[in-house]
Amino acid sequence: MKIKRLTVAQATIEYLKNQYSERDGIEQAFFAGCMGIFGHGNLAGLGQALQQNPDFRYYLVRNEQAAVHTAVAYAKMKNRLSTFACTSSIGPGASNMLTAAALATINRLPVLIMPGDIFAQRTVAPVLQQLESSISQDVSVNDCFKPVSKYWDRINRPDQLITALPEVMRVLTSPADTGAVTLCIPQDVQAEAYDFPIEMFKKRVWHVPRQRPDENAVERAVELIRTSKKPMIIAGGGVVYSEAEKVLRSFVEQTGIPVGETFAGKGSLNYDDPHNLGATGATGTEGANAISTAADVVIGIGTRYSDFTTASKTAFQNKDVKFININVTEFDGHKHNGLALTGDARATLEELKDKLSDFKVDGAYRQCVADYNRSWDEKVAAAYNADPADLPSQSEVIGAVNTFADDKDVLLCAAGSAPGDLHKLWRSKDSKSFHLEYGYSCMGYEIPGAVGARMACPDREIYAVVGDGGYLMMPSEIVTAIQEDVKINIILIDNNGFASIGGLSKSIGGEGFGTKYLYRDQESGQLEGERLPVDLAANAESLGAKVFRATDIASLNQALKEAKKETRTSVIYIQTVPERKIAGYGYAWWDVPVAEVSESGSVQKARENYENQKKNQRYFF
Repeated sequence: MKIKRLTVAQATIEYLKNQYSERDGIEQAFFAGCMGIFGHGNLAGLGQALQQNPDFRYYLVRNEQAAVHTAVAYAKMKNRLSTFACTSSIGPGASNMLTAAALATINRLPVLIMPGDIFAQRTVAPVLQQLESSISQDVSVNDCFKPVSKYWDRINRPDQLITALPEVMRVLTSPADTGAVTLCIPQDVQAEAYDFPIEMFKKRVWHVPRQRPDENAVERAVELIRTSKKPMIIAGGGVVYSEAEKVLRSFVEQTGIPVGETFAGKGSLNYDDPHNLGATGATGTEGANAISTAADVVIGIGTRYSDFTTASKTAFQNKDVKFININVTEFDGHKHNGLALTGDARATLEELKDKLSDFKVDGAYRQCVADYNRSWDEKVAAAYNADPADLPSQSEVIGAVNTFADDKDVLLCAAGSAPGDLHKLWRSKDSKSFHLEYGYSCMGYEIPGAVGARMACPDREIYAVVGDGGYLMMPSEIVTAIQEDVKINIILIDNNGFASIGGLSKSIGGEGFGTKYLYRDQESGQLEGERLPVDLAANAESLGAKVFRATDIASLNQALKEAKKETRTSVIYIQTVPERKIAGYGYAWWDVPVAEVSESGSVQKARENYENQKKNQRYFF
């Protein structure tokens, strides 16, 4: 057997750079490189290995969490067929990545996390930044990654790498099991040499299959659909990841079955397709929520049925409603006691389309859906063109960006009040034009996520919409964007605090307590004094961005034009009125518990409303 003497770190990088994914005959490198920050736990090992492998490019970020966010956004734009590895030192560098690891797994997006670890040889323990445990000497902060990883391993001996790395790739390339994969490599082991078999470094192509569902389950699903009167599709992220947009469009044109979209599934159909009801659930449109209330068969495609999609289990009120769930994971396929079609979305839809070639919904039902589509677009137009008394509203800002952007440009967001408005209002003409991280809704994702999205799709303009609260979580990655010459456009909406949670606080009688950026009042002791003199635009400028200060929609439009001409990252700063939001429709409720006992009249009223809404929640049998 031919061997190659390498350190564990060198062998890891040599292996990773020879891994490829393939689906439908299209092959690509699975890793676009490595992101991270070096410290004593990975500098001499992985740092040295990356320095010797310039063809496996290393990207220096400013926050370890941001490295994983960037990788996740890249993987999302690449339909999970390519991603980055992310490395950190031990201790705080590693634990900084925990938040983003959870984000990756919750969103079913692949990323390889390689944190440095404590010494495998325990002679010098406790080492700097070591978490000591009285119950085991084989515990470090990296054990915290176990519940948020789809695969976790620790390499205590060089030869363990030979069997660990194929398992890493198996999980990362699995449509059903993918998410965060954590490979902990102790800092002393990283530098140890071993005679690795040269065969393990040959190019390997991982075939990503299009799994087909059980034939009997398909026949049962066909019979359910044939007997339905008001069927409805819930299009989730699986539609996009499986590239099923064309067959979905053909399927609904053939059958007339309407479509409601989750956050991850928005753009599955063009916004003006007469079968598209738009956003569904807690942030849903009038038509989507009306149709979902009465639907007798719900066909979920690649959705995990989050509480926003189900309006906290108050949607789908038909007492006889049945669910057909097309999903690559059996776990999601059986939700709501549904008939699980465990398989690839595109392949499964193709089978259903052939078997339902003579099925069509009633003409009146089809017309009702088309009317809802048209009337909703009229509401969107009105929201885009409201006449503000002072500052513009968030919906007007969204309208200006949406109207200016090209069809294939990308809107990116994650947290705050913007996702709800964007879900209802953004007019998508491309399945990749709407990039919402709403599985974890992680504040701070927007800027590093925009960097990752642009790296994946350099021919598209990226517009990251972020509030002042989210911006302050992770502005550091503007520096990374400048360093790597990755041009993104940041729309920084300043509404003086956490507008989303402030609004939620008011809805439960809390009066927005602790959500505004205000001085502490010395008399009351509360955060209710004057507004803080923070200049976010100046902060962005100090980090290297080109900054435009917009004061109204006209100056915002001009700033968008100027930003597009720029070759470096731009920040368009604008203040908005936080109170004006788009109303909810029908069963558009989100379960946020209200105090059962309170002296506040507003809380008592909110509790009464809460108890009434709870009566609409249901189980599905």
